[in-house]
Amino acid sequence: MRTQKCHGRVIATLVGCTALALAVTTTTAQAHPRPLDRQTLGAGDGWASYGTGTSGGAAATPDQVYTVSNWADFKAALAAGGTAPKIIRVQGVIDANAEGCDSFAAPGYDFAQYLATYDPAVWGYDQNLDNEPADSPEGLRRVSAANQDTAIKAFIPANTTIVGIGRNAGFKGASLQIKAVDNVIVRNLAFESPLDCFPQWDPTDGDTGNWNSEYDSAVIYGSTHVWLDHNTFTDGAHPDSSLPTYYGRIFEQHDGELDVVKGADYVTASWNVFTDHDKTILIGNSDSASTAAVDRGHLKVTLHHNLFSDLVERAPRVRFGQVDSYNNHFVAEPGYGYSYGIGLESQLVAEHNAFTVPAGISEATVLKKWSEAPLTADDNYVNGSLTDLIAVHNAGVPTEILQSGAGWTPTLRTKIDPAKAVPFIVDRGAGAGRLR
Repeated sequence: MRTQKCHGRVIATLVGCTALALAVTTTTAQAHPRPLDRQTLGAGDGWASYGTGTSGGAAATPDQVYTVSNWADFKAALAAGGTAPKIIRVQGVIDANAEGCDSFAAPGYDFAQYLATYDPAVWGYDQNLDNEPADSPEGLRRVSAANQDTAIKAFIPANTTIVGIGRNAGFKGASLQIKAVDNVIVRNLAFESPLDCFPQWDPTDGDTGNWNSEYDSAVIYGSTHVWLDHNTFTDGAHPDSSLPTYYGRIFEQHDGELDVVKGADYVTASWNVFTDHDKTILIGNSDSASTAAVDRGHLKVTLHHNLFSDLVERAPRVRFGQVDSYNNHFVAEPGYGYSYGIGLESQLVAEHNAFTVPAGISEATVLKKWSEAPLTADDNYVNGSLTDLIAVHNAGVPTEILQSGAGWTPTLRTKIDPAKAVPFIVDRGAGAGRLR
């Protein structure tokens, strides 16, 4: 097979430069004649383009470009060179928990003993486990959880691009921490949700207690100018349906797929797939006064051309933020709860989106009211028909009346596709492995 060079890359003539260009027109970054790992977010492409824009590690010198295929090398690359621009190219699937949960367990930790000690028939539901001593089953669980926390979290420095190479690149069991930094790009990666090896039992959570877990696939915490593009987020080999039940409650080992919290700002999430998960995206993590003081006026996030499928809730749930969600495709499946969660002081604009909702699931549940906060929801289609999401919600859930009018108009958008065409466009363009 003959080959030719396109933008500095050698490809088969079967693909060709024209076909390559067509394959990567799903984001404005591709207007730049640059290789994938040096592409930057295009002007006007969501909140992450605001002000200084988002270039990640595009300016990295050759000695600050790393190709990694294991967790140790990935963390070493993150630590090298401080905040100088860097590019990390991920090859294959990197497993942050390759040695398994037992490798994190503290000496003496015994899950069977934990279950026996805190069985509600013995412990009851009135007291949590916060005051349990270090040598108790809960104390040993805390040590074990801390060991996992240290092992599977990776802290991303400023001015960094992390990009998957080829069609099969990503992370299993990892939690990327984009914390208190500026200018980060994450693209073309598949994330299998980290599995919390040591969930905590809280007898006081609800009437019959709950198992609570940690670790999101990605957390944007107090950071600015972050672009996540063409990634896939999923529970993979460990869906909630595969998890056991203890004390009559699911042994929940997943948290979120993406959280944007603690004053984070200027985030664009484009052409991603979020699938097979419960609590998907949280923007603003608390209603508390201390959180409000940090988040109010921040949490500016754009979500466009993402596929949300087979999820339960939070696509996203919003507090405080000015969130622009347009040209996304939402596919409901059995177990669906809601898509947009309207939280405290949120200013959500949801326009030009498409929803595929099967019989038995009410379109009134697309929106969920948690607090009094008006939103804009125009030009949205449900099963191919133009639908006023606020009106159908208010008619179907009269105890949660929503008001219209978010109070602001998004301006940082590139091409807006017709909402009726969104399922065709997004389903064929979103997710990891689409860029190369």
